[in-house]
Amino acid sequence: MSNIIDGKKKAEQVRADIAREVAALLAAGKPRPGLAVVLVGEDPASQVYVRNKVRQSEEVGFHSIEHRLPADASQQQVLELVQHLNRDPAVNGILVQLPLPKHIDQAPIIEAIHPAKDVDGLTTVNAGLLTNGQQGLVPCTPLGCILLLRDVVPSFAGLNAVVLGRSILVGKPVASLLLAENCTVTIAHSRTRELAEVCRAADILVAAVGRPKMVQGDWVKPGAIVIDVGINRVQDGDKSRLVGDVDFEAAAKVAGAITPVPGGVGPMTIACLLANTLTAAKRQFGGN
Repeated sequence: MSNIIDGKKKAEQVRADIAREVAALLAAGKPRPGLAVVLVGEDPASQVYVRNKVRQSEEVGFHSIEHRLPADASQQQVLELVQHLNRDPAVNGILVQLPLPKHIDQAPIIEAIHPAKDVDGLTTVNAGLLTNGQQGLVPCTPLGCILLLRDVVPSFAGLNAVVLGRSILVGKPVASLLLAENCTVTIAHSRTRELAEVCRAADILVAAVGRPKMVQGDWVKPGAIVIDVGINRVQDGDKSRLVGDVDFEAAAKVAGAITPVPGGVGPMTIACLLANTLTAAKRQFGGN
């Protein structure tokens, strides 16, 4: 059995480090970092996510600002709120909870967020900065993947990394981050020829394709590090359960280390949202 990468434990460490940095900022006379979360509508899952983000931001010492708009809010109302938050000096990070109601075009909403406050790392400006290897704000889940890898990979340089999935949310940004770590990176997807063989060549395999248990045990190179980003709900008899994009039981017998689902990458997403907020605040305060 391979080494199980504990995302919950790592997320706790990240939050503890953030709390210490916030305390140091306040002791130095800096303002309290502020995170504004915008929720449009009453989607139950989104409400849970927002509640967790607000709670965890307060626990690390942030000033948490929550804005709730009704499900029938107009595109203009959401845009005006984002623009207001852009101008508010007490707000260092802005997160618009997705998905938005169907009548709202989310792309202009995301693009309206000032790149310096885009703690989800989703604006075109931050995507371009990441691709060009320049300083920006990195999407939270890909950043979480890299932090987990750093705990189990002594050196990334020269390793073959395969990213299974080409989304703008995970696949493309995590590939850019791995390139920045001096990996040799292949982005694979559902139309990649000989996909199993491509995956078997990976020293680092990041699965982010959104298909339950797509990656089989014999797709994994012995000793490889497997990061499973997938979160898929499947029926198991009368109950449903969460599984990843990797057949965990089979892959864990082969991999050198692997993230479970749940409890792997998932907990890192909010932790990295908080890390991005702290980074944004320090830059706005004139730090690094």
